[in-house]
Amino acid sequence: MNITSFFIYCVVATFTPGPANMVILHSVHHYGAKKAMEYVGGATVAFGILLASSVVLNRLLAGIIPNIVGIMQIIGSLYMLYLAYQIFRMDSTESKPKQSANFLSGLLMQFVNPKVVLFTLTVIPSYIMPYYTSSLASFLFVMIITVIGFFAFTTWVVFGAIFKRFLAHHHKLINTLMALFLIYSAIMVSGIL
Repeated sequence: MNITSFFIYCVVATFTPGPANMVILHSVHHYGAKKAMEYVGGATVAFGILLASSVVLNRLLAGIIPNIVGIMQIIGSLYMLYLAYQIFRMDSTESKPKQSANFLSGLLMQFVNPKVVLFTLTVIPSYIMPYYTSSLASFLFVMIITVIGFFAFTTWVVFGAIFKRFLAHHHKLINTLMALFLIYSAIMVSGIL
């Protein structure tokens, strides 16, 4: 196993902008870092569950993965478009957005986040299973990847907290950019381009 390639893949896939990271940035802006960390907690738990599920179910799902990926792409793209609309129409004068950034919303978002689902379905069979067969090794790699994901989510919280004043001053521009990133993600995930 090429450990360098493994870590590069994990870091790039988790730290780059995606639906969960955009929601985290948005949550910091509207709720603050403490509330956004609740969302991060849910997102991290779901990330770990998805990785563990990939280990357990990889061989069973091998025959039907294309169907699962297609369904997740459609559901995920529609959900990302919904989030983009919600973020775009958000007004900074609102005391709180209607949606709450909490543990449960972070947990549920990951299960319909095609970026995360596709990552978890590819990292385990590509980097772990060909080289390690023991349950302990699989568990350790699930934990390592989950920690990398947690650091990625937390980095977005810190970024949002540091630049909170800038984000508040330019809320319409930031909301528009976040909405456009989500729309772009939805288009790319759906396979339209």
